Amino acid sequence: MSGATVTLREMRWWDLDRVMELEEELFPEDAWSRGMFWSELAHARGRDATRHYVVAESGPRLVGYAGLAVFDRTGDVQTIASARDHWGTGLGARLLTDLLTAATAFECREVLLEVRVDNARAQRLYERFGFEPIGIRRGYYQPGNVDALVMRLSDPAAPGVTTAGMATAADSGTGVSPETGMSPGTSASPETGAPPETRAPTAHAANSAHAANTANPANTANPATSVQGTETHG
Repeated sequence: MSGATVTLREMRWWDLDRVMELEEELFPEDAWSRGMFWSELAHARGRDATRHYVVAESGPRLVGYAGLAVFDRTGDVQTIASARDHWGTGLGARLLTDLLTAATAFECREVLLEVRVDNARAQRLYERFGFEPIGIRRGYYQPGNVDALVMRLSDPAAPGVTTAGMATAADSGTGVSPETGMSPGTSASPETGAPPETRAPTAHAANSAHAANTANPANTANPATSVQGTETHG
């Protein structure tokens, strides 16, 4: 991994070539399409914005990205992803912190995400930020038919949420990537359990997170019926 400083900034349409390269590397079976990212970015600017997407750059290289959707003051982590050589560096925790800061700006009362039930490392990372398990979605990740653990952070604006999460993630060495889920059809990879994953079945996380069905907005108010998940790799 390069020693170059990693910086975060807003994702724009001209980043999509590099975003897609990383997306397809981390989620070969269920990568989001370019159109899915375009659709998300279309709602990321302006007074009525309901999305927040960010990229992480190390010099000229894009090494990570993450996204948040907001529905009726409920935030839904859509995707968190970081390049494999940045797993374990704390990048995942930085990306998650950025999303929670955005959720606070959107005045979200809660933030939801999905993570594979077999991704213990990702779950630990989310727990350090205050997320708690609230349910299971059976067979959420396809084609592997892997269940998703639904997790919720009840108050992203609470004092110390992001600072405590960053501190404990750094101490434990698991901050590199928050993965809460993977796009629909993503089977467990050899790294599962090492990097946290967060993604909606059209989004995702790999020190990548992904949600797999961005075409159908999630009903974040009802985890049992939401079609979106989170993908996380890192």
